[in-house]
Amino acid sequence: MKRSEFIRNSLLTAGAITTGAGITRTFAAEKQNTLSDKVFNMDYAPHQGMFENHAGKSFLDQIQFMYDKGFRAIEDNGYLNRSVEEQEKIGNLLAKLGMRMGVFVVDGGDNWKTSLTTGKKEFKDKFVETCKKSVEAAKRCNAKWLTVVPGFYERNLPYGNQFANVIDAMRAGAEIFEPHGLIMVLETLSDTPELFLQKTNETYAVCKAVKSPSCKILYDIYHMQRTEGDLIKTIDRCWDEIAYIQIGDNPGRKEPTTGEINYKNLFKHLHKKGYKGVMGMEHGNSKAGKEGELAVISAYRAEDNFL
Repeated sequence: MKRSEFIRNSLLTAGAITTGAGITRTFAAEKQNTLSDKVFNMDYAPHQGMFENHAGKSFLDQIQFMYDKGFRAIEDNGYLNRSVEEQEKIGNLLAKLGMRMGVFVVDGGDNWKTSLTTGKKEFKDKFVETCKKSVEAAKRCNAKWLTVVPGFYERNLPYGNQFANVIDAMRAGAEIFEPHGLIMVLETLSDTPELFLQKTNETYAVCKAVKSPSCKILYDIYHMQRTEGDLIKTIDRCWDEIAYIQIGDNPGRKEPTTGEINYKNLFKHLHKKGYKGVMGMEHGNSKAGKEGELAVISAYRAEDNFL
């Protein structure tokens, strides 16, 4: 064989191999992408802005992106303060995609400082008014859970009086929500020691006293790791009153795998207990831009891989 023919044939063979390898790699990548976008085992719920570098500023486009990446629920804390038109658009898109709405906040203004612990009539009246408004908003997006924060300590009152005032207000809220099958979930927070509900057992006691299917616990893993730890044992103790769960690693309140919490074990435990509710991704992204958004998705893929 002439040297020129040998070189030409060698190049053609090499080209065929390279092309074949490229096709194989492309096929593998497409297969991997398909697998990576499958529906998650648990119903994690992102929020507005979490994926805006990929999806753009429109919340509706962001919801579509969430769906395409395997998420089947959203959270929207500020939903109540959106226009009716916005609420309806969000509700219509969720219905079209078969997605669930997670919590939105029963927000009557600065509802931490206008505390229901005080027993003041104007604060309770405002709470009741906001609950009624929330019922109509919930219908537009088929929401089921609504976040309630009872507020701050009232230092001029004994604890027992404050507890009784919170019970009274929560019963009033439950009376509004119960006929509609809605559940207000009381959130125990770690933002400041001035908040009345500090630990899960306290919220558990409130729910037991209210005695309504419309008054339950929002268990925020990030907050509870900060204030009490012992997460799995605490969840088990209060399980019959927990209706909603939120996620965030500690320290930093970013996506799972960025802090000290063993989320894979927690997700596995919740799955074994039969939890079918929404799990709100109430945290920030540890990295900026598209890289950070992909890191969030990768973290959930890794921690959701517990079966």
